[in-house]
Amino acid sequence: MLAKADFVALVPHAGDMCLLDGVIAHDDTTIHAISTSHVAPAHPLRGTSGLHAVHLAEYGAQATAVHGALHAKANGATQPRPGMLVSLRGVKLAVERIDDLAGRLDVFAECLLADDAGAQYTFRIEHAGREIASGRAAVIHPA
Repeated sequence: MLAKADFVALVPHAGDMCLLDGVIAHDDTTIHAISTSHVAPAHPLRGTSGLHAVHLAEYGAQATAVHGALHAKANGATQPRPGMLVSLRGVKLAVERIDDLAGRLDVFAECLLADDAGAQYTFRIEHAGREIASGRAAVIHPA
């Protein structure tokens, strides 16, 4: 398992905005990350009525960023590569809020396509073995 300290310098998400706690496993195309940040009272995305499930897309997007950074590092990159989330498609949410879910979130992402211009991923978030969100994310790497 990789702790947050092993990847936080590789992604632009700093401080409390780095929502993932660790990486259970990753390979050339997939990543399995975990998080318990969704229950934090000071969560940076939390509103007055709690933390809406739509923010699970950010967990999925961060898993793609970590995966891309770990893959690039394994292939010799020495500096993080900036990326911009440009599209979310087919997002499905099975819950309304997530701040009331005890325990950890399991965040899975799979790279469908990646090149110098960007990448496309699918993501899935589970809580206690139940899928609570899924979708597709597209990222570009600005020149």
